[in-house]
Amino acid sequence: MFTAGKPASRRILVVRLGAMGDIVHTLPAVAWLKQSHPGSLLTWLVEPRWAPLLEGNPYVDGVVLLRRRSLAGLLETRRELRAADFDLAVDFQGLLKSAIAGSAARPDRLFGFHQSQVRERLAAWFYSHKTLSRCAHVVDRNLELAAACAGSGIPAGERLFPLPPGRPEGDLPPGDFVLASPLAGWVSKQWPMGHYRALAVRLRNELGIPLVLDGPPGADFGAAEGTAPHHSSLPGLIYATRRAVAIVGVDSGPLHLAAALGRPGVAIFGPTDPARNGPYGDSLRVLRTGGAATTYKRAAAIDPSMRNISPDEVFEVLRAMIGARRRPAGSRAE
Repeated sequence: MFTAGKPASRRILVVRLGAMGDIVHTLPAVAWLKQSHPGSLLTWLVEPRWAPLLEGNPYVDGVVLLRRRSLAGLLETRRELRAADFDLAVDFQGLLKSAIAGSAARPDRLFGFHQSQVRERLAAWFYSHKTLSRCAHVVDRNLELAAACAGSGIPAGERLFPLPPGRPEGDLPPGDFVLASPLAGWVSKQWPMGHYRALAVRLRNELGIPLVLDGPPGADFGAAEGTAPHHSSLPGLIYATRRAVAIVGVDSGPLHLAAALGRPGVAIFGPTDPARNGPYGDSLRVLRTGGAATTYKRAAAIDPSMRNISPDEVFEVLRAMIGARRRPAGSRAE
């Protein structure tokens, strides 16, 4: 909940309601936005399930939860927003619901992306200032939007991803393990469960490392026998990601979390474009077949381009990465 403090030179509202990967991709822009407005108070409007991603964030002064489950909850959220008297709001989401939420705060100015670059074009109707991004990756696009608030170009320097430490949940192996989060919002972006099973066999037999599959409580990994299931909330996923020796991910929130934490591993891509939605930074190796078509279709079946990336390909990349991490300092590869 936002808590009013002493008057600031500027009160800023950030609107990025969800989901996990999208919030992670917005963190550097918000850090820069706060740094570029010294003395400001910055509040983030977010859906309750994703609020743990913002715990302890030094660039976020307050959090307002969008309570959409009831009319009373929505009215309470609106009261909190209007009580803050925002000078400036930035909608990083580009949906009608996020634009309406930002507008409901009645800021003096509301920034968002140009109507040609938002998922729902009507959202741009609410913006007083529209930014046409020229960058490829969504992290840099968000930085462009933040920079537009200050009338400057995209900032140079380090991209900051302030994330909480997480906390232990469930059972994890005591030593090294590879962590995979096989579920994705679209089935078409997933890797077949049978491939995880085959990968787990090689990891166990050749490297002596278990493959842990993480998912929310109740997630079924029945087709991936031989793996170690790990069911956790968001803090548990963060903790497990920090502990893992390597990551296997698809285009989903857990992969982008791993990239933000600088974890090594493999990113498996098919129908979505890694140049726009891939892991940010260089800690993860992207695997994508040459003939994969960029469609962004939310299909109910796994895309053939995902099936075409074999467990052996993924294993060889992991073996090289894990071997490099295990090799004593100063030693040379054979």
